[in-house]
Amino acid sequence: MAGLSRLAWFGFVVAFAVTLLAAEVRCQDRQASALDPAVIEDIVVGSRVLAELGVLDAFGHVSARDPRNPDHFLMSRSLAPALVTADDIMEIDLDGNAVDAKGRSVFLERFIHSEIYRARPDVMAVVHTHSPGVIPFTITQVGLRPVFHNAAFLAAGAPVWDIRKDFGETNMLVSNAVIGKGLALALADKSVVLMRGHGDATVGSSVKVAVFRAYYTDVNARLQSQAIALGGEVNYLTAAEGAKADAINLQVLDRVWNLWKMRVTAAPPK
Repeated sequence: MAGLSRLAWFGFVVAFAVTLLAAEVRCQDRQASALDPAVIEDIVVGSRVLAELGVLDAFGHVSARDPRNPDHFLMSRSLAPALVTADDIMEIDLDGNAVDAKGRSVFLERFIHSEIYRARPDVMAVVHTHSPGVIPFTITQVGLRPVFHNAAFLAAGAPVWDIRKDFGETNMLVSNAVIGKGLALALADKSVVLMRGHGDATVGSSVKVAVFRAYYTDVNARLQSQAIALGGEVNYLTAAEGAKADAINLQVLDRVWNLWKMRVTAAPPK
């Protein structure tokens, strides 16, 4: 009887352990599935769109604040934007730590995102680019100003942040929270901050808005350069025109987003 009792007890312990393990796996699955699939899709689409439009190449990234937890954000593993898939999206806290990296590498400049989210509770998405059109406006005394309605958000200002001013001669990367905080302070309440000799960061109330602003910041910079090259005085949008045009742009944002999405998700021809 004693032998049978020990055997029964062993069986109970094994069954209990298996039950606990199954519960833990289900909990992990629920946590993973709890990540908003719509937000994840927007990050994937936004990354591919900006790569398709030439604003991003192998570098740059798109993120979104986690709608479940404002102290976390969602971002791809370190990967070229055109290659991002839903499986590459991970959850990161505001200290820049991945919640469950699963062996995947994180972006070195994730602190651009974490510190902007920390400083700006209103921001729900961040895009960082090395926009070719924007770079000249980060290294000259010519300010980036709106020349057409799609870039109307620039009428509120586009400050230039110089990493060297506060941190000396660095490798130009926002590689820790202290530097990221400096960038976030320069952004202040604006939609765009330019980064001297580096690129820019745009923010928005959604991934769609941040991606829209990243693209049209680049387009505006190219158009402004062309206008300046023609000579004479440039007739920029005023602050009032910018505010009015930006409000309309946000109302019809899905028109351009759906077009972009179709371009990067359409099945390849057979």
